[in-house]
Amino acid sequence: MYELLPKEDYPKTIYINPQSDFNDVKKLVAENGFTYPFIVKPDVGMKGLLFRKIDSEKELYTYHQKIPIEYIVQELVEYPLEVSVFYYRYPDRQKGVITGFIQKELMDVTGDGKSSLWELILAHPKAKYRQEEMRVKHAERLNLVVPKEESYILTYAANLNRGAKFTNLKYLIDEQLLGVFDALSHPTQFYYGRYDIKCRSVDDLKIGRYFSILEFNGAGAEPNHVYNAGYSLLEANKEFVMHWKVLYEISRYNHKNGVPYWSFKKGWHFLRDAKKHLKVLERYDREILI
Repeated sequence: MYELLPKEDYPKTIYINPQSDFNDVKKLVAENGFTYPFIVKPDVGMKGLLFRKIDSEKELYTYHQKIPIEYIVQELVEYPLEVSVFYYRYPDRQKGVITGFIQKELMDVTGDGKSSLWELILAHPKAKYRQEEMRVKHAERLNLVVPKEESYILTYAANLNRGAKFTNLKYLIDEQLLGVFDALSHPTQFYYGRYDIKCRSVDDLKIGRYFSILEFNGAGAEPNHVYNAGYSLLEANKEFVMHWKVLYEISRYNHKNGVPYWSFKKGWHFLRDAKKHLKVLERYDREILI
């Protein structure tokens, strides 16, 4: 997916075979100019599982020794704002539609100058339900007193199941923003899915500068703008159905223009293998606590 994009539009990325000797991994990381900290995550991921910020060679070694699947090393993007943009475009049209635009905020705690990190975790509405994960991940800092008004990030994966907070930015969708994603999507023949992006600001994103595409997900992408956005259950289901209809219509168009449908057997095998892969991700996400 990354290779469809201009190199300047996504973070520097290399692919790592889990069977590689660790010395070869260190050499590859150094040759490509990476310095700590950086990000590692599965090449084929889901739900932010096994997404880690790596601060040292020791952490990289632990991750490499345990992970059983191909993963990527990726530059840590320091832009302050993370957003998701859900976009679709019918193949016979020049302009697409942005159906969702949200801000994603990492799960963190804010210090009061008195409480330890562990006490702040226990008081956090989401982190308190992930005590074992938090205890292991932040083992060396649990007794740290976080300074007043200072934010301490608990996890760097901006996914709902990693404790992230979503804020609806739909009111900021306009023709200028759409123009940026039309321009991105035409060369890649990207007709349906979600971009996850870090940027300096929404204003910068709207003029196509100071942003980096962390990933973009196609037909399997979830319209995550329905969460934490005031939708009723009925309204959320209507939004999902609308997106499924669009996906169906795009598929019908492509089929009529020479793109064959998968057979039922191929689709069933794909879903079966995806479920197996998810179980592997979930298992090792519990085991690799760094």
